[in-house]
Amino acid sequence: MTRVHIIGTGGTIASKPESASRSNDLDDSTSGAVASVGIADIIGVTSVEGDLEVSSEDLLLTGSYALDMSQILMIVDQIQNRIKDPHINAVVVTHGTDTMEETAFLSELVNDGSKAVIFTGAQRSAEHADTDGPRNLRQAILAATDPRVSSMGALVCFDGVVQSARGVRKSHTTASQPFSGGATVATFHDNKLEMVANPDRRSTLALPANGFGSVRIDVHFAYPGSDSGELIKAARGGANAVVLAGTGVGNAGPGYVEAVMHLTDMGVPVVLASRAPSGPVVPIYGNGGGVDLIAAGAVSAGVLSPFQARILAACLITQEVSVFEFKELFSSYR
Repeated sequence: MTRVHIIGTGGTIASKPESASRSNDLDDSTSGAVASVGIADIIGVTSVEGDLEVSSEDLLLTGSYALDMSQILMIVDQIQNRIKDPHINAVVVTHGTDTMEETAFLSELVNDGSKAVIFTGAQRSAEHADTDGPRNLRQAILAATDPRVSSMGALVCFDGVVQSARGVRKSHTTASQPFSGGATVATFHDNKLEMVANPDRRSTLALPANGFGSVRIDVHFAYPGSDSGELIKAARGGANAVVLAGTGVGNAGPGYVEAVMHLTDMGVPVVLASRAPSGPVVPIYGNGGGVDLIAAGAVSAGVLSPFQARILAACLITQEVSVFEFKELFSSYR
């Protein structure tokens, strides 16, 4: 018998409308979806067949937009604890979609590939007539129990598609399939899992220390007229590293090359990502473009979104590495 352990953290899959309080100066008739449904209740309306045993726990019950870095680390730490349990064969995590890409990527970075870890959630809340939560959870459980998936690290299972955590990002606010960017490793057809590809994985990072929660990694977006001096202000204000979300394949306007050089001299790493919704950073342009930014000391984020780049940067900063070491390690784990 296969045992799957489900860790509930909240999100839309666990949400239903709740009347607002008068103390917030809102009318009592106003309702917003709030994470309030325990994972056992969600499992109770999820039909899963097969020779398996399902256990569960509510680790958190919150919208993922409210998570901080310490809570993301707490979730991943608990995943690792459950993976070590010899009586558990796979782990499924229900999570809000807003920041699933960050938590799933941290889980991927520290996952040794010994057991499947599948993230899922919902785009329509628990009380919705057409809620997608139970279906997504059922498919995540089925994927987690498939031996072909067990060595693939952390994955995101949503709307019949299983993607690698690395590179995945929320690219649509309301669509049933909100995620793109990850490698598609499998798809569901009539509740049967059809394998597509094996994800490209890296060596395993150690779980970050508790200092992960207090590391400050700022994200700065480049746009016409943006102020490159904000990078220097961030570094002087206490940022341990900065992710520069450049335009296109990784470019930024006047002043950014000098700002990157300044931060590098200060010992503050700069990661060059793209603000584009998909595609890798590919340094092509001079005149202050990606080629010059990399030459000035930035390291490319590769396929990582600015927000996954921020997670990897935070992991490396906790190791107290030099700027040179940071660049070498980031390039090998991105």
